[in-house]
Amino acid sequence: MITASRDSRGIVLEGVAVDTPLRVQPVDALALQERAARLVSRSVKRESKVAGLELSVRCVDLTTLEGADTPGKVRAMCARALRPDPDDLSLHPVAAVCVYGALVAEARDAVAGSPVKVASVAGAFPSGQSHLHERLEEIRRAVDDGAHEVDIVLNRGALLSGRLDVVHDEIAAAKQAVGHAHLKTILETGELGSYEMVRLASMIAMAAGSDVIKTSTGKLPVSATPPVALCMSEAIRDFGEQTGRVVGLKLAGGVRTAKQALGYLALVAETLGTDWLTPDRFRFGASTLLNDLVLQLRFQRTGRYPRPGDLPVD
Repeated sequence: MITASRDSRGIVLEGVAVDTPLRVQPVDALALQERAARLVSRSVKRESKVAGLELSVRCVDLTTLEGADTPGKVRAMCARALRPDPDDLSLHPVAAVCVYGALVAEARDAVAGSPVKVASVAGAFPSGQSHLHERLEEIRRAVDDGAHEVDIVLNRGALLSGRLDVVHDEIAAAKQAVGHAHLKTILETGELGSYEMVRLASMIAMAAGSDVIKTSTGKLPVSATPPVALCMSEAIRDFGEQTGRVVGLKLAGGVRTAKQALGYLALVAETLGTDWLTPDRFRFGASTLLNDLVLQLRFQRTGRYPRPGDLPVD
């Protein structure tokens, strides 16, 4: 039974699946927004910019989650994931490709033998509104088909109505269902209403065993933002200090430009440290970001911007 009590230093969660009660720090919304804006607007020198752009490419989960997705579209995306810039064979592949469960096997075969992981959304993505046993079966099927990582959605209805046990136990069940695969829990921060609720959701998801916490499904107008990224990064830092466990961060939805990506790298490095600047701990969930990263890298290499027709088509 999870209990949540509040004192002058925030919320204390007891009964979660860690060895100690968890303290959820309060959030000063104005200070959070100001600090986030300052971090993501830092200037980057040319040498650091190239390294940051290349790192951003390596941290991309190249994604297609549309009703019109086909095996051919997934194979084309996987080819792009393996060779992000056909004109620069030295550029490292992206971290993962993310698809619906029905296309996991197609993606698995397309990236076989490469470092690119296959991620699948599951658990009644994007709403999470189905019976738990159906969600867990979908998760198990994705892993059986070859998914290395599974992105599920947090039960926002349960969280917002105060049923913290339900939120925690469903994520814990999903963690058990993924077995050897990695579990990413999508908070869908645009529906949570406040930074304090984002912080609470982050702590519960991590306590229940999520390997990564993720901002958004990308299906809402409001997705990843600098204040939300900072709020979740601080939660990861606090959780690590209290439990000793390392949890990753995935920013998804609304990250479309290289400038945004570099700003988020600075925010994460400042808050969590440079150990998080690796695809093992940090990801961008994106479908259009990669083109701008490649465009900027070509500009750094040649001194001119490519014409739109020179870039690969997603």
